[in-house]
Amino acid sequence: MPVKKSSKPREAERDYSHRLLVDKLGIKAGQRISVMGVESAELLVALSSRVPDYSRGRLLKDADLIFFSSEAKQDLTRLKSLAGSIQPNGAIWVVYPKGQKHIREIDVIAAAKSADLVDNKVCSFSTTHTALRLCIPVANR
Repeated sequence: MPVKKSSKPREAERDYSHRLLVDKLGIKAGQRISVMGVESAELLVALSSRVPDYSRGRLLKDADLIFFSSEAKQDLTRLKSLAGSIQPNGAIWVVYPKGQKHIREIDVIAAAKSADLVDNKVCSFSTTHTALRLCIPVANR
């Protein structure tokens, strides 16, 4: 049986480069947010205007989002305890250096798996850092 070709042209890839960092990261007014070690001025200023009562350096229980800085593989051991602080549909954004050999995306993904989390989004956080979004698998919520 021949395969029917669609006459509709394929949709172009979405371009997110023009979006603000807070929008790429899914930050919405009213969310419970903890920032753990992330010192990005761009994030902190934008966060202050959208979610003025976010927590910096203190973990909130039932957080919608946690931003966690990981500069080395050893930092990733904290993911299990951080996972216990998010809501079932919440997420942890792990912010780590781009293009380094001492901590790579595969290391973050392996640590996430050990903490019973899955990765579901990646974002260019800055010129020097990447952010990987981790969440509780849908089947475990």
